[in-house]
Amino acid sequence: MSIYVGNLSYEVTQDGLTQAFAEYGTVKRVQLPTDRETGRMRGFAFVEMGTDAEETAAIEALDGTEWMGHDLKVNKARPREERGSSGGNWGNKGGSSRRY
Repeated sequence: MSIYVGNLSYEVTQDGLTQAFAEYGTVKRVQLPTDRETGRMRGFAFVEMGTDAEETAAIEALDGTEWMGHDLKVNKARPREERGSSGGNWGNKGGSSRRY
């Protein structure tokens, strides 16, 4: 399981996050997603710690704290939701969806 870290400053670095979370245990991996088009950081990250106890300690200590001018949102990451054709008429195969 990993930790979701939201409301990050766009100046955050992988090393900075690693150092912040290392106070609570072993940091196995840090992911800083970037926007595909601009290459700019998206304002959130995922951090994997060595154990569940370390993750819990980091979440409890860092959630709501101010870091680099932002109040962090730190919690257990939820599994990624599949982005299917939910909503709209994307599966319409070219026909009109209007009813006359």
